[in-house]
This record gives sequence, structure tokens and C-alpha cells, in this order.
Amino acid sequence: MQQFFDFPVTPSFSFDSFVTCEGNAAALKFARRIADPADSECLLYLYGPSGSGKTHLLRSIAGSAFPYLSLREPISREQLVATFTTAGGLVVDDLHDMPDDADMRRALWQLFNEFHTSGRTIAMAGALSPRDLANMDDHLTSRLLWGLVARLDTSDDNSRRMIIKKVADDHQIRIPNDVVDYILATTSREVGALISCFRQLYRFSMAEKRRITLPLAREVRELTLTGHPL
Repeated sequence: MQQFFDFPVTPSFSFDSFVTCEGNAAALKFARRIADPADSECLLYLYGPSGSGKTHLLRSIAGSAFPYLSLREPISREQLVATFTTAGGLVVDDLHDMPDDADMRRALWQLFNEFHTSGRTIAMAGALSPRDLANMDDHLTSRLLWGLVARLDTSDDNSRRMIIKKVADDHQIRIPNDVVDYILATTSREVGALISCFRQLYRFSMAEKRRITLPLAREVRELTLTGHPL
């Protein structure tokens, strides 16, 4: 029986907790290499759609050793430089959200060049391939292709099913298989939308103190379609 304790959600960012499928196995393999001090590889770029696991792998690489920074949040040139000035690794996520700012563009390129020249770890990620990234220094775009590059693809239903169950585990909830199948059948195929759907169902379950079941999932969907605030 599902019990109703509002535990804090604490996603586990480690290689062992990463949900592996055919479309992201290469990315996991490369990330493990970058995180291994005994491996000579020190540059990695990951790309793929939202929810495909890029952030999980970057945070796994960073661990407690390196700072992790996402360009999704507003950040100044000074903050960027200060974050990594004394760091042993340069771990930067969401490069596709790089602002159109010459100072930021120059600062990131200079950091990259310093870390690469000194042989320190560099792990970066974005939604797009290096050549399709906007607002990036041309030198940095080309250098990203010098190291390990992997695209994460979680477009098959088995991968999506595993990801939903992993998010449920992060919420300390066991989600029935028929509910997972219902989410897959009634929600956008984009992984971020699937995760949002589960979280909406989870919040409603906690608020109503009801177990997550197929009837509850249907109820939440009907409320959503009628514009009912959840």
C-alpha cells in the first residue's frame, strides 16, 4: 500500500542510478571515462532533448569534486569566472541557453581554453549539436568536436517507461505499470512532458491522500483537459 508522507524529492545523480537504454549507453560510457582520473580523455560534450539524461550525467561527473553550472539560469560573466577560477573541472550545462552577450561568450571560451590547455576535466551539454549552438564563440564550437561527443536518444517507449519509473523512485513512489502505460498513451512523446505529467499526478495524489492508480491518473487527465487547476 502506498503511504502518504511528503518526503523531499532528492534525485540521485550517480552513474549507478542512471537509467540506461540503447539510446544513451554511449553517453554513459563516455561520461564514466571523463570521470575516471586514470583515463586520458578529459573533454566531453553531450546533446539531446530535454529529459534525456544530460544533466544527470554532468552532475555525476561533477559529484563533489567540481562545480556544476547551468546556463538556464541568468548568470553574469563575473559569476561564471568566479565559479571555476580555482576548480579542477569545467562542468557547464544547457549551452543552448547561452545569452547573446559578447563578454559571456569570450569568458566561456577563455575558461575552456585554460582548462583544455592544462588538461583539466571539461564536460558540457546542450540540446543541440555543437555546430548548431547559437551565441557561442566559433573557436569553442569547433573545439567541442575535438573530444568525446554523444547524442542521447530516449525516443523509444521502453526508454520512456524506464525514465518515468526512475522519476517515481526519486519521489519514493512505486508507480503501477498500467499507470505508466496510460501516461505514455495520453501524453506528448517528449520526455520532459512525460515527467511533468507524472509530477502533476504525484502532487494531486499527495494533496488528495490517494494512491496513484489508473482511475486516479484518468481523473487527473480529465481535470487537466477541462482546465481545472491542480
